[in-house]
Amino acid sequence: MATDEQRIRTLIESWAEAVHSGDLPGVLRDHAEGLVMFDVPPPQEGVRGIDAYSATWPPFFEWQARGASFEILELEVTAGQEVAFAWALLRCGTPQDPPGNRLRLTIGLRKEGDRWLVTHEHHSFPHTD
Repeated sequence: MATDEQRIRTLIESWAEAVHSGDLPGVLRDHAEGLVMFDVPPPQEGVRGIDAYSATWPPFFEWQARGASFEILELEVTAGQEVAFAWALLRCGTPQDPPGNRLRLTIGLRKEGDRWLVTHEHHSFPHTD
């Protein structure tokens, strides 16, 4: 039987594959109704709820379809009995972007029954100025 850390790792890897392929139902699959996401583009106060989260993805999918990558390079997961968090570094960009630029991802999860759900996502890029 898989450990919670392994289950969460699989959940995040599946989410990243869905993001890369533009599969919106796959992106939303393991997210809580009331999730909060802080993203690179506005709004500065983030988005709240599954509907607002869902609305952020079509523009990203359009940008990505022009040749951008979205690939997990490093992923660490820590899980307790009812809550967990993970952080990752991803290659997210076009071939014209600096090759070492990394998207930083932090995810908070809550266990409901036997199922882990993402309740928080935070995406950022390092400030390069």
